Amino acid sequence: MKKLIAPLLLMGLTQNLWAYTKGKVYKFTILHTNDHHGRFWPNKDGELGLAARATLIQSLRDQIQKEGGQSILIDAGDVNTGIPQSDMQDAEPDFKGMALLGYDVMALGNHEFDKPFATLMKQREWAGFPFISANIYSKETCKRVFPSHITKEMDDLKVTVFGLTTEDTPVKSSPINTAAFRFVPAVEEAKKLVPVLRPKSDILIALTHMGHYADETHGADSPGDVTLARQVNGIDVIVGGHTQKPLFQPDIQNGTVIVQAHEWGKYVGKVDLEFLDGKVTLVGSNLIPVNLKDSVVKIEADPYIEAILRPFKEKGDLSLGVLLGSAEAEFMGTSTVIRSSETNLGNMISKAYKEKMNADIGLSNSGGIRASIPAGNVTYETVLTVLPFGNQLALAELTGAELKAFLSPALLTMKGTGGFPQMSGVEATVNLELKEITSLKINGEPLDLAKKYKVALPEFTASGGDKYPKIEFRKTGFVDADILKDFILKKKVLSADEFAATNYLKYE
Repeated sequence: MKKLIAPLLLMGLTQNLWAYTKGKVYKFTILHTNDHHGRFWPNKDGELGLAARATLIQSLRDQIQKEGGQSILIDAGDVNTGIPQSDMQDAEPDFKGMALLGYDVMALGNHEFDKPFATLMKQREWAGFPFISANIYSKETCKRVFPSHITKEMDDLKVTVFGLTTEDTPVKSSPINTAAFRFVPAVEEAKKLVPVLRPKSDILIALTHMGHYADETHGADSPGDVTLARQVNGIDVIVGGHTQKPLFQPDIQNGTVIVQAHEWGKYVGKVDLEFLDGKVTLVGSNLIPVNLKDSVVKIEADPYIEAILRPFKEKGDLSLGVLLGSAEAEFMGTSTVIRSSETNLGNMISKAYKEKMNADIGLSNSGGIRASIPAGNVTYETVLTVLPFGNQLALAELTGAELKAFLSPALLTMKGTGGFPQMSGVEATVNLELKEITSLKINGEPLDLAKKYKVALPEFTASGGDKYPKIEFRKTGFVDADILKDFILKKKVLSADEFAATNYLKYE
């Protein structure tokens, strides 16, 4: 844990007439998490989990209260999508667990829209705490779908938390589930809202699911927290999510403190503030690990929370045996075969990636495929055996020239290795002796070096795994095994002919 030592005076100056006592120092702490993504139960290494998080949070609350302070517990969104036991139960254990932990409010993340709106409303009932977002509007009514903010009175202070959601949500979750909504630019919405909230608030917090991009380098993604802080005056603290980065030291921009607590409940963030005569001062900020492997302190699980969540875990485990469909023939994933040649299983997985993201190309590294699918019934457990690593799908946008440079190492040098590509939408002819790609087509058309192509692939590969070139990409939040599961559910019967080898990679 790292801690900011020197106090910092923030921009927020109170202009209201609320009844705080002049000359009194008020202590206020923000406890925060983000991008939970279904991790309600500890992983196989005993890390994470809401029960251990509950113990940590209660101990922090007790200490804060002992020192005469007040606290708030908030989450920056993306509770949904990540772990099968959660996904198949619509994140019921996650939201009910968070309710037991006493969360005060959550900002809507893009993955809250992975399932139908009715599911989100059900999740809000389970949670019992407000879901907020100022920049999501109904196309039909032109009104906000969710509250823009909440205000809590705490020891004579007015603490306001307003929410913002990335405007990229329609392309980073289900287009069907977002079709009725308009996600207006978050920074522009904040420019209208903050001048209204600031005079009424002693402490003003932006709870955002927009991403932290250092020095505003957001690339093809929409602007994030740094842009928000630089362009909108008067926000004391921005608690963010979406990019799933651990900010061990807060990023101070334009007098605004920006924090983010990584992902999956790996950390609970803690921001300590002091309020005196209308001025807010940052005392310290740190991230506290929840039983990570290198954690110094072992946090015991809260037995009551654990008992409440255990039936969900057991039910989720039973769901692994659920029948998804059937395979007409064996789908080949044996390493000695799939790492050297195109296989029907590789074709199916890469096609599932491509269709999920409506991309031009789907690609999977063969090393991420760890087993075959035998002929006969296919269960969820089968899928998790084939794709056991929980890799998140990435989406990259490359020019034809960039795409050729990205594929060249895989096509020319990776035969027989885990990097050997299983692809959908690509036809290539290569000369291994000359180390040259002599022909490259995308969906039947010759590669256009200037055209931009969308590539759906594992984050591992996009990040340089298996010696692929590192490329710019955005995380989608979708897990490889769940993508394949949904694909098989839709197909019902896996046809041997549909996914048979097409010799998309030829040698001359």
